[in-house]
Amino acid sequence: MKSSFHFSLVASAVTLGLATSPVLAEETSSEDIETITIIGDSSHALKVAGSAHVVTEAELEEFKYSDVNRAMRQVPGVYIQLEDGLGLRPNIGLRGTGTSRTGRVSLMEDGVLIAPAPYAASSAYYFPTFDRITGIEVLKGPASIQYGPFTVGGAVNLISRQIPVEGQGQLKLEKGQHEELHGYFYYGDSYENFGYLIEANDHQSDGFKTIDRLGQETGFEKRDQIVKLRFNTDADAAIYQQLDIKLQNSHEVSDQSYVGLTDADFAVDPYRMYGISAGDQFTGKHEQVVLSYFADLSDSLDLHVTAYDNDFARNWHKTGKFYMEDTANPGSFNSVSWSSVVGEINTNPGSALANYYQSILNGADSGNDLIDKVDGNRAYMNRGIQTRLDWNFMTGNFEHDLKLGIRVHEDEADRFQRRSFYTQENGQLVLVDPGVWGDAGNRIDSAEANSYYLIDTITWGDWTFTPGVRYEDVDLKREDWSSAPDRSATPSVRTNSVSEVLPGFGALWAINDTTSVLMGVNKGFAPPGSSADDKPEESWNYELGLRFSGSQYSSELIAFFSDYDNLLGECTLANSGCDINNEGDKFNGGEAEVRGVELMVAGEFKENWPARLSYTFTETEFGSSFDSNVWGAVEAGQPIPYIPENQAQLIFGYDNQKWSLLASVNYMDELCTKPACGPFQRTDERTLVDLAAEYHTNDVVTFFATIENVTDEDTIVAREPYGARPDKPRTAKIGVKLDF
Repeated sequence: MKSSFHFSLVASAVTLGLATSPVLAEETSSEDIETITIIGDSSHALKVAGSAHVVTEAELEEFKYSDVNRAMRQVPGVYIQLEDGLGLRPNIGLRGTGTSRTGRVSLMEDGVLIAPAPYAASSAYYFPTFDRITGIEVLKGPASIQYGPFTVGGAVNLISRQIPVEGQGQLKLEKGQHEELHGYFYYGDSYENFGYLIEANDHQSDGFKTIDRLGQETGFEKRDQIVKLRFNTDADAAIYQQLDIKLQNSHEVSDQSYVGLTDADFAVDPYRMYGISAGDQFTGKHEQVVLSYFADLSDSLDLHVTAYDNDFARNWHKTGKFYMEDTANPGSFNSVSWSSVVGEINTNPGSALANYYQSILNGADSGNDLIDKVDGNRAYMNRGIQTRLDWNFMTGNFEHDLKLGIRVHEDEADRFQRRSFYTQENGQLVLVDPGVWGDAGNRIDSAEANSYYLIDTITWGDWTFTPGVRYEDVDLKREDWSSAPDRSATPSVRTNSVSEVLPGFGALWAINDTTSVLMGVNKGFAPPGSSADDKPEESWNYELGLRFSGSQYSSELIAFFSDYDNLLGECTLANSGCDINNEGDKFNGGEAEVRGVELMVAGEFKENWPARLSYTFTETEFGSSFDSNVWGAVEAGQPIPYIPENQAQLIFGYDNQKWSLLASVNYMDELCTKPACGPFQRTDERTLVDLAAEYHTNDVVTFFATIENVTDEDTIVAREPYGARPDKPRTAKIGVKLDF
């Protein structure tokens, strides 16, 4: 990115923070945290009657990751489909669900749905700036039914920084390779009846890829600001009440493209970008307002009410297709996807067509043939109110923690997109037709959803039971003006409605003080598309596990099985398998099965020598044969794409609280990028090593350094969209952190 690095917000925040006199709040309610977390902390996760994991702020700080993909690797049962190597738009799946754009996961920030349009268009083209996230909670199986709508794989809750109990702040500055600069600041304080937090983040990089004939222009700049306010009654009030206000604003500009590489070009230079991607750029702006009310009605009854409003606008100007003139009909063109271009070069090297395609990729004149660029202009809305009532009571020897929740929600994705055409002359793109707004997508997808859940956590001696049920009532609608780009005509309309009852049950048996057994079953669900023929994704999910928690280490081993009645597929350009006019469409994929084992071991096996191991084994297969515009022809027994059979991470090192040196070793099998898993439909097996060092000079100043991808591994980690793609090369960063 060729742009200035702005610290004005940071500087103003520092001035405000240092000018504020810190006053310690007399008492802070524990509900400050409980209103925005699902699990609480790692010790609570061990008591959940289901699969639950917490990545703490201390664990996130170990490697100073700005890429959520790298941080999520330490959670078993999580699958990552890499794309840009920077984590700008992560693709995350849980227990075999689809990974594309994290569209099959209940993605939340502070317990609030955060995908741009979770029901109508679930692909997460917005993802919270990970630099400011202080924790991750992951729930899978029956433990996730409280946090729909996606209950097949589970839920991911990202925790933002909370208002501190007493006056404190931090300034963190980083400098890395590829002209990477990062500045982060926060300051907050609490008083008897008021608390606040101010937070600012500014992060930029020139990127690690080089565009032919232009140089290195594949980076990003992200800015993020948050203000949080808390108003509360006296801690000893008859009814303690608390109102929290969260205001968030972020902006991103990133020079990212969907165009990948042929295998031959990847082998020569994996960080090359073809000149046809020149000018590809994503711009996005996100605004969030959240009002949260809490009332401690009695010793046994609590009320939580949260109103949220998310607005996200983005435009992704990116290379679309190649239009070849029909020589038999001059002026008429046949479109070819760049996936097909790359595929022809890979599978038929030396053919006349492959040689022509390669010449275009290398910068040759295109003559009358055209390269199109699509302005993926979209505006999203996501808002609603959710209420939860907690009631603790006893019936005989049974202790109950009953939760009743209601959410009224609506969201919308408004597409108003344009297709422009270019020729390539002397290695440069020349605009010949700017196109008309609305000619590459002109529709509004919307959803209204009411959801309810009732969950009772019952404790009886050494047993914990969690019977629960969720109900989803969803109305989906699509209004399409493809025949009238200016929306002057009556749109074509299609609608779909679905109502589902989703039961679940979990149990935890504490055999003794250190060992417990867990088991569970739940009905999985994901909303369908807006066509009346679209069915929701449905499955039955089972898990059985063993937990151990000793004085030096803890471990967990869980076997899981998901039996799909209907696996949903979704057409996205990120999947590289559908036309832009069908983007966002969902289709019924029929039966499928996912089975696997998750292992987690963490502890300090020698004083000052911590270690954490996570491992996931997964087998997947489609249960029926069908044709799709995303995966191509699917045969029963073939695997679900982008789910590796084996993946593992080991984090270990030395940490004496004064200084630390840690290593992360991540292994991933080769995996299939298409169900057929044929030639050029696999990624490479890889082992990735990261290192991190930290030195505390005193309680205020900390110096740190990290090296990601120490061995500089440059394997193919993805083939979507539009060709072979690498992860980040070896990248070093240094920084300083000031705590005050």
